Amino acid sequence: MFSLTVRDHFMVAHSFRGEVFGPAQRLHGATFVVDATFRRAELDADNLVVDIGLATRELKRVLGALDYRNLDEEPEFAGVNTTTEFLAKVIADRLAERVHAGALGEGARGLSEIAVTLRESHVAWASYERAL
Repeated sequence: MFSLTVRDHFMVAHSFRGEVFGPAQRLHGATFVVDATFRRAELDADNLVVDIGLATRELKRVLGALDYRNLDEEPEFAGVNTTTEFLAKVIADRLAERVHAGALGEGARGLSEIAVTLRESHVAWASYERAL
């Protein structure tokens, strides 16, 4: 299996509901470093997993919809605990939509998986992997 990873970051404010979250129930900020990994069994005709420039651009576009937002105020996240794990899935699903729409180029149609890792600090991170 071949893979290619691109990295970016985004910043949000949010709060959580539930005693399990302790002080994070209050509004707080988070800066996430995001790794998006694209996988496929065979390289495309140009010997690529996916075009790095297109993958970088589309990750930036997906993150741009979240960057500098208070997620508590976003209608799509109403009533949802926007945990690191949850956001990893949101980003992976949005990248998958971009692949299916052709935004990562024709060669990206041969991708088999996407994995997204959100690092919320140097000691804690969460990932989500999905098939395409």
